[in-house]
Amino acid sequence: MGRLEVHLECPCMAKFETRVYFDSVVRANLTYGRLKALEGLSQEELFLWLPVKGITVNDPSSGLILFDIGVAHKQLSLSLFEDPPVCKPQGLRKEMGFEAQR
Repeated sequence: MGRLEVHLECPCMAKFETRVYFDSVVRANLTYGRLKALEGLSQEELFLWLPVKGITVNDPSSGLILFDIGVAHKQLSLSLFEDPPVCKPQGLRKEMGFEAQR
């Protein structure tokens, strides 16, 4: 087991099947086929932003990746990750419902 830590220039958002938000630092414990205790990654589900707690590939031949969002598990196709989408930093606060209060 190891520790994975990724540093991005700034927080950003990408679109797979749903929108995914990356903090400027994403951390996880790395084991074979699994990222556990994930920090810095959230996924939009039914208009809510839920932290992704882990990512698992149980059977690589299935072509599925399992996202643990705490209250549920979401399966995504491995093919979505073959060509990673652009992670866009602009307009994040507004898109996530954090509009500035005046």
